[in-house]
Formats: sequence, C-alpha cells, structure tokens
Amino acid sequence: MSIEFKDFTFKYQSLDKPTLKNINLKIEQGEKVVIIGPSGSGKSTLGQCLNGLIPNSYQGDIKGVLTINGIGTSSFDMHQFTKHVGTVLQDTDSQFVGLSIGEDIAFALENQLVSTVDMYPLVKATAKMVDLEAMLGHSPHDLSGGQKQRVSLAGILVDDVDIFLFDEPLASLDPKTGKRIIEIIDQLHKKQSKTTIIIEHRLEDVLHRDVDRIILMDNGEIVSDSTPDELLASGLLQQHGIREPLYLSALKAAQCTITPQDNPSCLSRMPLNKFQREVELWFKTKQEKAVYTAQLPLLEIENLTYSYDGEQNALEDVSFTVNKGEFLSILGKNGSGKSTITKLLMGVLETDAGRFLLNGEDLSGLSIFERSNKIGVVMQNPNHMISHHMIFDEIAFGLRNRGMDEQQIDKKVVDILKLCGLKKYRNWPIDALSYGQKKRVTIASILVLDPELLILDEPTSGQDYHNYTSMLAFIRELNLKLGITVVIISHDMHLVLEYTTRSIVISDSKLIADAPMTEVFSQPKLLDKANLATTSLFQLAQMLNIDDANDFMLHFINQDKVVA
Repeated sequence: MSIEFKDFTFKYQSLDKPTLKNINLKIEQGEKVVIIGPSGSGKSTLGQCLNGLIPNSYQGDIKGVLTINGIGTSSFDMHQFTKHVGTVLQDTDSQFVGLSIGEDIAFALENQLVSTVDMYPLVKATAKMVDLEAMLGHSPHDLSGGQKQRVSLAGILVDDVDIFLFDEPLASLDPKTGKRIIEIIDQLHKKQSKTTIIIEHRLEDVLHRDVDRIILMDNGEIVSDSTPDELLASGLLQQHGIREPLYLSALKAAQCTITPQDNPSCLSRMPLNKFQREVELWFKTKQEKAVYTAQLPLLEIENLTYSYDGEQNALEDVSFTVNKGEFLSILGKNGSGKSTITKLLMGVLETDAGRFLLNGEDLSGLSIFERSNKIGVVMQNPNHMISHHMIFDEIAFGLRNRGMDEQQIDKKVVDILKLCGLKKYRNWPIDALSYGQKKRVTIASILVLDPELLILDEPTSGQDYHNYTSMLAFIRELNLKLGITVVIISHDMHLVLEYTTRSIVISDSKLIADAPMTEVFSQPKLLDKANLATTSLFQLAQMLNIDDANDFMLHFINQDKVVA
C-alpha cells in the first residue's frame, strides 16, 4: 500500500510555528524505509500523521494532502487509520490494553471476531517469534522496557494491516534482542511485502538488515531522501547530529575516503583491504595505556539478593563497588536485574538479603527521600518522572521542596536549562516536547539538585546523537571536574564504549563480569551470554587482522575524546 505526502504542513495548536513544513514524500507499496533525524526534527510527528494520532488525538492546523493507496486521509477516523497502519509506539506503556501479554496480543484478533480456537495458536506462534511464549500469563506492566517493546511488536504482528510503522522499536532493547527484532521486521517485509516504515535513532542497528531508502529530517523538513550507501558516504549524518556507524567513524578517523561504491552501509560488504594501510598508520600513533590508580569506594553493594515473586531471584548474591569519581556502566539483557539494583538502592524495593553502603553508611535506615538527597536517579521512561505542566516548574520542583528561595531557584534552573540545551524551552509546556526532549528535562531536574552519585537508566533512549553527546559531555565534565560519580545502566554499546571505563555485567540474576570496559567488549562469548554484542569497532579490528582489538578500541575512544 503506497503513501504520499503532498505539500504537507502541520502545526500543533500549542505552538506558534509548524513542526512539519512542506513535506513531499512518496513511499511505494512494499518499500522498507527508515526515517531519521535529531530530536524535535518532526520525524515522530510525521509518524503520528500516518497512524492517525494527528488529527484524531493531537489537534493542529494541516495544509496539504496525505494519501494512503491514493485515498485522501482528511476524513479518516481513528478506526480507518488502524485498518491500514499497525504501529509500535516508542512509549510502550500507553499502548497496552490487556491484563496479560496473551490478552494484549489477542486484542486485534478479538476486534476482527477471530474464533478462540483459531486465536490461541496464532497468539502463541506470534509470542514465540518475539521470545515471549513462556510469559503469556504475565501482566505487560510487570515487564522490563525491552520485554514491553516485544509485546507491542507482537500486538501488530497478528494484525492484518498493510503498513507497519515502528516508532523507535529498539529504544529499550538490548543489542541481541534488537538484532532479532530487526530480523523479524525484515522477514515480515520480505514474506508479506508489507510497506514498512522505521523511525529510529540507532541507525547502525537498523542497518543490520537492508533497507531501500533513508529519509533524513531536520527542523521539520526532509533534507535527504537517498539510499543508505549514498547517505553514509555523504557526510550529512554528522552535519545533522546523527550517529554514524562506529566502523565508519574509525575509518574516517584514519583519513580513509569513503564513497557509495564502497558499500558503507554494510561492514561485511566493504572492500577493507583498500583501507588497510591508512588504518595501520593511524593505529601506530596510539598513546601509552593509562596507569590505573587506586580509588576510594563510594557505593558498596554486598551480597545483594532479591525476588519479585519469592520463587525466582531477579538478583542473586551480587556484589561490587562503585568508586568515587568513576564513570561506570551496568550491562545486561532485558530482565537481567539491572534496573532492579536501582530500585533496591533507592528504597523503592526492600532487599531479601545483602546491603548498600554509601560512604561507609548502611542505607537501610534511610527513607526514600533521604536517599534521594544523596543519589540522583534518572529513570528510563521520562513520563514516569514528570509531574508538572511547565518545564521550569518541573526542574524547580526539587529545589522548592528543599525550601530554596525563588531568586536562587531561578538562577539555578536557568543555568541547568542552558547546560542541558533547553534554555529556549524555559516557558514551554512539557506536552509540546518530543520524547527525547522530555528525557533531557528529567536529567536536568536531577542535575539541578547536585547529587553525589548520579545513576542514568538508559539515558540515550529517545535521544539523538547530538543531544545525548552534548548532555553526556556535560556529565563527563561534572565527573572530571567536580568528581561526581556516574553509573549508566544501558543497552547502548556505543554510549558505554565512549564514556565508561569499567563495566559490571549481569546475566540471569548473577554478576558474570566486573572488568575494564574494553576488556569486557573484547569477549564475544561473555557478551553473548548477556544478550549483548561486540561493537562494529571490534569487528573492524578483527577483519583488518589487528592483533590487539582492546588497544584498537582504546585508541579510537581516546582520539574521539580529544576531537570532542
């Protein structure tokens, strides 16, 4: 089923200027298209026009025409849109309708009056595709972020629609599960010839399977509509703040000239022998390894055990130390227990066994509020943290709770807004922000409180490369200059590679590694056990027969920091 935007402009009622400007775009029946762009570029708004949320849920002024299969959609109600377009939303919690995973997957079939006899095997087979077959009786709201995303995906896989629309389908997924989802999407596209549209920040992960075109948006406009190879060779990604594949960044750092004919969208198809000499010369300039110095412990986690149901442990006898001034990562597959550590640390859950010591003080005697004065936690989903209508009030909330006077609050909030790239949004309502912009608001609301330990749960979720790089460069500056200790819980291997020095790896409730980050990233079997994956930087080193992949990654990271 084809899609066409003709001279299409859209302006939200709450904003003065249009979010989409004069969009002209045609997607043919059966095409597989990726839409990328910085946060606030209009790509998610374009998706909302396609699935009917605009104008049925979000009102505004529309100019121009959107047609689906040649039929204008201006008179479509929500039901007519959902007959054609199946959507997996970025915010999965807003998409659940059933009390169990099975009910949620079956919802579309019930609407189609499919008999129970036919429904059950179809739901089971679909759940198996996304590795949820054993969890059909669980509530979707009890799942990890990645598991929720798979439930949403299963919910549209059973539906008989002509267009699949995926809005950030990889946002909460570990690398291995993310690859599986991309493979499932690819299989569906090939077998059923569905028109498939993927809106995603993680471009390298999406390119795990071939796509027909990539649409690059910025400032509400289409700035590029080309093949993946043409776009990756063009330099436009960097110009518009989009993360290019790691292997491409490394080749460019080695002064290699990349053309579309070099197949830059797929590492395995690139003629790497052509670049061997430049890369070897670049690698020879590597600096001596930094000497490790002993650090004082800030947070000590001792023999931590916890079970949600009293039967299966979410964490089992986990022990590790976070040192003062560290920038540390906690890695693991969806549901491995990573985020559970944070809930126990903050007192939201009570440990079955084990304890937390902060500066030698046992936290068990402190309330949630008392702990929050020492430890700042930025949750994965910004909608779970936001409680105010206006951005300024949201960031000022914690300071007002501490009794600070308004003049001081005004200065601190404005300073943080500026540092977080949000100053121009000072008087905006939060509802007018994109998911990624909301994420920055929640980070700002924690940073303004000057925490001693900062924990970021999936900080890149919904964030474009430019914005999260600016944010984390700022956090790294706090880490280096003020000594604030940072712990990142993430599936984003690029983020971990660039910013952290040590990694804690959790798999099936147990700690399986506590080592320098590049050492962890050089062990494919270990990463596979945790549903993680080696980065394309490691793969590039192997394909170029570099003896020490660990050193190769360190050289890239150190040079990247110098460039930044």
